[in-house]
Amino acid sequence: MSDEIKHECGLAYIRLRKPLSYYLQKRGSVTYGLNKLYLLMEKQHNRGQDGAGLATLKLNIEPGNPFLYRLRSNAQQPIADLFYKIGLEIQELEKFQPDIAKHPGLMKGHLPFMGEILLGHLRYGTQGKNNLDFCHPFIKRNLIPGKNLALAGNFNLVNTDELFEKINLDPAPFEKQSDLAAMMEVIHHFLSNEESINPNNPNIVDVLKKAVPLFDGGFTVGGLVGNGHSFILRDAHGIRPAYYYIDDEVIVAASERAAIRTTFNVGENEVLELMPGQALLVDDEGNYKIEQIIEPKERRACSFERIYFSRGSDEKIYRERIALGNHLSKIVLERIEKDLKNTIFSYIPNTAEVAFYGLVKGMETYLNKIKVERILSWGTDVTEEKLEAMINRKIRQEKIAIKDVKLRTFITEDTNRNEMVQHVYDITYGTVRKDEDTLVIIDDSIVRGTTLKESIIRMLSRLGPKKIIVVSSAPQIRYPDCYGIDMSKMNDFIAFRAVIALLNEKGITNVIDQTYQKIIALEASNELHTENVVRQLYKPFTPEEISDKIAQLITPEDIKIPVEVIYQTIEALHDCCPTNTGDWYFTGNYPTPGGNKVCNKAFKNYVEGKNVRGY
Repeated sequence: MSDEIKHECGLAYIRLRKPLSYYLQKRGSVTYGLNKLYLLMEKQHNRGQDGAGLATLKLNIEPGNPFLYRLRSNAQQPIADLFYKIGLEIQELEKFQPDIAKHPGLMKGHLPFMGEILLGHLRYGTQGKNNLDFCHPFIKRNLIPGKNLALAGNFNLVNTDELFEKINLDPAPFEKQSDLAAMMEVIHHFLSNEESINPNNPNIVDVLKKAVPLFDGGFTVGGLVGNGHSFILRDAHGIRPAYYYIDDEVIVAASERAAIRTTFNVGENEVLELMPGQALLVDDEGNYKIEQIIEPKERRACSFERIYFSRGSDEKIYRERIALGNHLSKIVLERIEKDLKNTIFSYIPNTAEVAFYGLVKGMETYLNKIKVERILSWGTDVTEEKLEAMINRKIRQEKIAIKDVKLRTFITEDTNRNEMVQHVYDITYGTVRKDEDTLVIIDDSIVRGTTLKESIIRMLSRLGPKKIIVVSSAPQIRYPDCYGIDMSKMNDFIAFRAVIALLNEKGITNVIDQTYQKIIALEASNELHTENVVRQLYKPFTPEEISDKIAQLITPEDIKIPVEVIYQTIEALHDCCPTNTGDWYFTGNYPTPGGNKVCNKAFKNYVEGKNVRGY
C-alpha cells in the first residue's frame, strides 16, 4: 500500500501449564514465558505502531500480595522498550543475588512480570488519543481476586454510547474516547454480578454470554481474571483474526498464525483458528475448553488481512497473494496488447511483492504457450539460433522504485512539502527505453491515491515510458471501515472522489443530494443502521469508468505520459481468498448494522464539510 495506512492491532497470549521450575529444567530459562511473549509480539510488530503493553497474572499468590501487573509503552520502539525495562529489573536483582535466575520461586516473588499467564498487545489507535493512557491492556483492580480484570484486543466498537447506557454508567471524558473502556465496563459489570453469586469462582462463560451480544463491531479480545481464569474471544462474524496452539506445556493465542508457528516452531495444522463467536477459556488449573459464546453468523473475516495487513509469511496468505496477482494477468495482457517485448513489470511497495510474483507467473504462462506454438509452427525449419532466441525470451522485470525509508518530510508548508514527498521513492535509471516501453506497476491496494500522484507517478515519468499502468491487487476501496482499521472519512478514498467527479461531469449531482436527504431521514427515525445508502452513488457507473477517472485524478497535470489503472474484481478477490469474505471496503456490504451507520454518517460528514471520523 503506497499510501500510508497503518496496520491494525495485534494480540498475544501465553498460559504456562507447568510450574516455572519446569521451564528452567526443560527449556533452560525461568523466563521462558516472557521470552516467548517477546517473540510472539515482535513477529506481529507490523500490526501496531502507536504503542504496546503487557499484563501478567501470577497464580497461587498468598492473600494480601499483588498478583496482577501491567506495563505499557508508547516509545518509538514500544515492544523493545517494554522488555528492556523488564530486563533492567532482572539485572538489578542479579546485582544482589547473581544466581537468582536459578531460583524460580525467588524470581516470581521479586519480579512483577514473572507470572504464569501473559497477555501482550500491539496498538494502533482508531479511537482515542495516541498516548500511553489509551494503550492496552486496561485493568480493573479490586480487593476480591475474582473482580480483577485485564483486557486487551484487536477491535473497534461502534456502539460505545449505547454500551454505557446499558449498564447505567455515565462515562468520564477518558472512557468516552475509548471503546476498550466501554467493553471493559460491560464485561466487568457482569463479572462483578457473577462474582457475587459465585464468590471467587465466577462462571466466565455466563459473563461472556451476557456481555458479548451487546457489542457491535469486529473483535478479538484477550482477558485475564484475578482468580486465575483467562479467555480469548472472537466476534460472531470472525471479522478480526484469532489463532491458537495448545500442547502440554503452553496454551498460546495470537492475531496471526505465522507468529505462533515461528515462535513455537510448530506445523501449519497444529495452529488452529478460533472460529466466529467462540472463546478459548482456560481455568486456574490450566485446563481449557472451546465454548460457543454467541451464535455464529455469516463468516465475514476481513479480506484486507489477506491482501495487506497480515504478514505474508503465512503459507495460506502467501498462496492467496500469488493468486491475486495471477488473476490480474489476463486483463494486463489485454491492456498491453500482449506486447511483452516492450513491457516492464515491477511493484510498489514491498507489500505488493508477492502479488507481483503471481502477476509475472501469469505472464510467463502466456509467454511459454506462445513459445511452444511458435516452435511447433516452424516444422523442420529449426535452427539452433532460432531455438535459442525463443527459449531465452523472458518477462522483463526490474526493481523500478525503491522507498527511501530514511527520508522524512519535515517541511509543513504545502508547496515545499509536496516537493519533498516526490522523493520518498527513488527510481532506478536506465531500466526503461524511453518512449518505447510500457511500465506496469502493481500495488497491493490504492486507498487515497495521494502518494501515487505526489510521488510515484511523477518519479516514474522521469524514466520516459510510453505508458504507465498501475495495477491494484485489491478492488476499489469505496467505503469506510469501522472494525479496527482507521479508514472512516469518505473523501480520503480516491474511488469516492472519482465518483463525485463523474457525477459532476455527467450533470447528475442530484444523486448526491438524494443520498444526503435519505440519510437525514433515516437519522431522524433512528434507522441509520438499516441500510447503506451511500452505495447508490456508485450505481450510475461501471468499475471501468471509475478506474479511468481515478487514473486521471492520480496523474499530475504537467505529466503527459498516459496513465491507466487496473483494479482487482470482487469476484476474483473471493476466488483468491475464499475463507475471508469480509469485503465491505469494496462492496459496502457490512456484516453488522453499525457498519451501515458509520458509512452513512461518514457521507453526511463529507456533505456538511466535517473532517471527522464516522464513528
